[in-house]
Amino acid sequence: MTTETITAANAGTWQLGDLTVNRIGFGAMRLTGSAAFDLGTPSNRERSISVLRRAIDLGVNHIDTAAFYFSATRSANELINSALAPYPDDLVITTKVGPGRDPSGEWLHAGPAQLRGQVEENLRQLGRDHLDVVNLRIVGTDSIAERFGALADLCEAGLIRHLGLSNVVLAQLAEAQAIAPVVCVQNQYGIGSRVGEKGEAVLRACGEHGIAFVPFYAIAGAGREAGAAATADDAVLAVARAHDASPAQIRLAWTLQRGRHVLAIPGTGNPDHLVANVAAGAIRLTEDEVAALDAIRDES
Repeated sequence: MTTETITAANAGTWQLGDLTVNRIGFGAMRLTGSAAFDLGTPSNRERSISVLRRAIDLGVNHIDTAAFYFSATRSANELINSALAPYPDDLVITTKVGPGRDPSGEWLHAGPAQLRGQVEENLRQLGRDHLDVVNLRIVGTDSIAERFGALADLCEAGLIRHLGLSNVVLAQLAEAQAIAPVVCVQNQYGIGSRVGEKGEAVLRACGEHGIAFVPFYAIAGAGREAGAAATADDAVLAVARAHDASPAQIRLAWTLQRGRHVLAIPGTGNPDHLVANVAAGAIRLTEDEVAALDAIRDES
């Protein structure tokens, strides 16, 4: 497919609260190294900055990041700040709190009292006086009321504009909605992902409530942090050939066709992959193609 004139606007738009975003966005995780949370192989700084600026040129106005996206010598938030500040008026930056990493890279998980510090860390790194959207990233299925309530207090204080969730089950989504509005949910979802209730059931619930559903690992599928497998399923390859597209583009196109409320945040440090990812928003799959790809999902 020809990609030169395709921008993120071709995918259509959705609302994150009162903020309008193109449905194809950009995930910053892979900007910091050759793989997620890679502390040994830092990325090329200038190339990462050029990818971010090119994303804006291509109409991307939704960037997903986190303070815990860093490698030995690179920070995703710092790269975003260096590349894009002063920020375009229509740019929406979504970040995540809950997990954290100390300077050695060891993981920790914040309780309610620690969340303000994580929010302030994102504010400092991004050079902003408020955060557009903050997602509470969850590990496990326990109650999230205290932590989500702490973030709702930070909304009241003006540090956060909108709240979202990540890696949640239906009960946690309902629990959060009873405390404050939820504008988006980021869960793993894609062809080949085996995620149970966190996938299709949460996607449907989000659609019913007008909440954006934002899959992560939409391209990688079961490969997760390691990325997509070198080989693709025959059905994906067949659809890709029919559209003169790559398997990664077909995976993104399938994801976007799961509903108008579904967004995509593919991440890359490769400028050519960036252009291809954005172009995937213009691919329209037929009903038969969607059914063939659905069958892979159902078998996984």
